[in-house]
Amino acid sequence: MKIKNVEELEAWQQAHALTLLVYRLTKKFPREELFGLLSQLRRSSSGVAANIAQGYGRRTTKELLHSFRIANGEVEETRYFCRLSKDLNLISEEEFEEVKQRCGSVSRLLSALARSLKNSSPVVTSYQSPVTSKARSKV
Repeated sequence: MKIKNVEELEAWQQAHALTLLVYRLTKKFPREELFGLLSQLRRSSSGVAANIAQGYGRRTTKELLHSFRIANGEVEETRYFCRLSKDLNLISEEEFEEVKQRCGSVSRLLSALARSLKNSSPVVTSYQSPVTSKARSKV
């Protein structure tokens, strides 16, 4: 199946759902966290779907794989900030478990997609420069 836009990817859908969950949970954070934990948590969670979209938009396997690695880092950052939020009693244990489960799901999907891309793509050792039309070795 050919993916026509990034929103068709289950990993993007799950990442977007993670962001919506984080925004819902952080609505009740105290005002003093507006530029602290609340901001960091929202930034990291939205960065997951944003990085998937950015990699998809670049249209190369190499850049998509790179974006998946960055998105996975954002997943782990989100998971940490949620743990911190739980430890500071800003979210409940149940809410933390919900975020943790969603993070795990997104991470597994990203790993599966990366494996699939690596297995289906030939190894490219040179590229055609659009400027000079000469093949160059990748560094």
